Amino acid sequence: MAHYTKLNLKDVEDQAPKFGLDDLEFRSARVPLELENSGLSYLRIAPNVRMPFGHRHNVQEEVYVLISGSARLKVEEEVVELKPLDAVRIHKDTMRNFEGGPEGAELIAVGAPHTGPGDADMVNGWWAD
Repeated sequence: MAHYTKLNLKDVEDQAPKFGLDDLEFRSARVPLELENSGLSYLRIAPNVRMPFGHRHNVQEEVYVLISGSARLKVEEEVVELKPLDAVRIHKDTMRNFEGGPEGAELIAVGAPHTGPGDADMVNGWWAD
């Protein structure tokens, strides 16, 4: 095994179309990067679009870093405004959801420990005004 893996996140398959999420882009790089103890994903949210579901994890803690644009993050009952390079750590069993700002949002999500599929509980329509 090599001691490093280089990958452009835009070369990873976009999972969003599989779920009919036309205003989102979601590229999970855990497997292509050969990560053993963590996960890493790229997420793009179109302008003024709210993700259609909230989620929490059973095991995995996550850190989200906004790399461009702006976003609002709902964490349980609190809404947090994010600007580029803001990083937010979210405890595993905390419900969360994102909404892209006027110019949309690009985020990196890092999760640990590596759990594989099935660690998230999803709630459709969780963030409703």
